Amino acid sequence: MAKLAIIARDKKKERLVAIYASKRKALKEAGDWAGLDKLPRSSSAVRLRSRCKLTGRPRGYMSKFGLCRNQFRQMASDGKIPGLTKASW
Repeated sequence: MAKLAIIARDKKKERLVAIYASKRKALKEAGDWAGLDKLPRSSSAVRLRSRCKLTGRPRGYMSKFGLCRNQFRQMASDGKIPGLTKASW
């Protein structure tokens, strides 16, 4: 499991991106690169990292479910993901 500080930092970045999204879009369309430089660095969507919603793990992330592969497999085995069954042939 990722440290709680890393998870909190990622949530803070998500909030910044949401706050500045419209302003960044307007500055990009106007071509005001100096204005973009004055905004916080973390307000750029490129700086976000996809993380598991349960553990904060950054690798093996499945965007459709918002989980890492480990948690996805565990929840699927427990039957906690609706409509998902283990394949057998």
